[in-house]
Amino acid sequence: MYKWWTVLVTIALLVGLRVSDPFLMESIRLNYFDFLQTQQEPVKASDIVLVDIDEKALEKYGQFPFPRGVWADMIEKTPETSPSVLTVTFAQPDRFKQDDKLISTLGNRLTLLSASPTNQKETGSAPYIGIAKLGRGDPSNWLYSYKGISSPIQPLQEAVYGVGTVSASPSIDGTVRAVPLAVMANGQIYPSLALETLRVMNGQQSYNIKITPEVGVEWVRIGRLPPLTVQPNADFNIAFWNQFERVSAVDKIPADKILIWGLTASGLSNPVSTPMGAMYPHEVQANLIQTVLTGFQIQRFYYLEFLEIFLVLISSLVILAMVYRLPTVLSGIGSLGVVGLQAYTGYYVWIENLILLDVFYSSVASLLVFGHASFNKYFTTYQLKEQIKKQFQKYLSPDMVDQLQKNPELLKLGGERKELSFLFADIVGFTPISESYMKRDDPEGLVELINKFLDAMSKIVLKNGGTIDKYMGDCLMAFWNAPLDCPNHAEMAVKSAMEIELLTEEMNKELKEQGYDLPPVVIGTGINTGPCIVGNMGSEARFDYSVVGDAVNLAARLEVQTRTFDTPIILSQYTLDQLPKDVKTKELDKITVKGKEEPVTIYAPYFKRTIRKLQKTS
Repeated sequence: MYKWWTVLVTIALLVGLRVSDPFLMESIRLNYFDFLQTQQEPVKASDIVLVDIDEKALEKYGQFPFPRGVWADMIEKTPETSPSVLTVTFAQPDRFKQDDKLISTLGNRLTLLSASPTNQKETGSAPYIGIAKLGRGDPSNWLYSYKGISSPIQPLQEAVYGVGTVSASPSIDGTVRAVPLAVMANGQIYPSLALETLRVMNGQQSYNIKITPEVGVEWVRIGRLPPLTVQPNADFNIAFWNQFERVSAVDKIPADKILIWGLTASGLSNPVSTPMGAMYPHEVQANLIQTVLTGFQIQRFYYLEFLEIFLVLISSLVILAMVYRLPTVLSGIGSLGVVGLQAYTGYYVWIENLILLDVFYSSVASLLVFGHASFNKYFTTYQLKEQIKKQFQKYLSPDMVDQLQKNPELLKLGGERKELSFLFADIVGFTPISESYMKRDDPEGLVELINKFLDAMSKIVLKNGGTIDKYMGDCLMAFWNAPLDCPNHAEMAVKSAMEIELLTEEMNKELKEQGYDLPPVVIGTGINTGPCIVGNMGSEARFDYSVVGDAVNLAARLEVQTRTFDTPIILSQYTLDQLPKDVKTKELDKITVKGKEEPVTIYAPYFKRTIRKLQKTS
């Protein structure tokens, strides 16, 4: 019996592990999502150019931080049709007293500056853009909250078109995959730099943000533009497969492009990890803006967590059912099919809809369940085969034992009603033989003689497809038609009795030739055919394959009658009815046996004619 519950425990543990979602599991899932991004073809972004403050700029303008006049010169050289987005925060007045020059330049260009949320109380503040909150949710329960904000000095804020926050929300493994479109600082909601850039570029005046107590932030919208779906904390998943043209701040700046300025020179800024490799902060902002512009928004709906847990459960149960219902090869193919279907589904919803569905864990869980269930099935089957071999190798022919090992379901604990033929063979007149050995003080010789005859009789029974039930002293009990079917079971039983008789004659001659002064050994055999209960009797830990029923008892009593009628073989009417019609027998009598009301007709076969006939038909 397969131990289903052990595999069910494994499934429960796998589901529980997914529900708890420890660090390692979440990290693996995130890396799987990163792998999906790498499968996207890189896209050349034509609307955005990265402007780098690199080594060439340092070589030309000197040590960083630059005087505000240098910034003014660099921005002055940009085409008037190219708006500039600076990921640099001018939080303090210029030490070179060149703020006025920069303010004048910014006033002549479409420019945006950045602010940085901080957990240190700051005196500065960013300009507050009207944000309409929809829904009953409290933003402080969902948005990233900071104590303060580091923002450009007030004159610079007044000179530019917008100020947005630059912040990232790295995942647990330190990789930036999303950026919050809105944060809270000093109790106010502020838009991100990317969101503010899109507002300015689209000529919109305000934002809408929907927050519900159940889900958190559902979406953020710029004016009348389509809403942007976000995670409950307002994180927006970025598509990082965009490729941007980039130039040094000292080179010629292209016209009619959105210019994203950032620090790339060694020591000025630290790259951050992204699904597509290390990127500088202004590259992250550029990818965010491009993601919104193209509409290729990566979706990770909150309810997918529940769907993934359900997927682990249902796929594991399906594989468990296949392992225990199908042959090993078919269950293996089916399990690979389940895993393949999951992998394809995850890939399909990503490629077609940019939906992140974690099928990696459910696929691994499916393989683990298949491995456990298959091992459990194999080990249980192996134990059963070894038990069958141990129990039957002495009572069945090797071929029959092999068949039972291949089909252990034939030996389920319990019984079935079936018609069998039974043979009881006993040494008649055993007392004189025993006394002869005892006079010579040779008990070992007596046991050897008995075993010699029992071994010879056993080989005949096994050769003819019989099952040896037990040995009772000098008596052998056997039956046919179980555990394997034997259509001519009555013939095989009678044939075995005949061959035992022939063998007995030969062995008596051998004993006489060897000088044994013994009375001739005579084997009395009783045969009966009839219904009975056959199967494994006992417990799962220890059982015997045996039979019970009146037909068994009658066969035993017929063997005793061989002494009364002085004939080596007696068979019942029930057995005779199963034999070929031309088998010749002699009616002996009608006897009434214990436990039976109606008398039973018994017969003795004509030995030589019958054995020849049965040898031809078998």
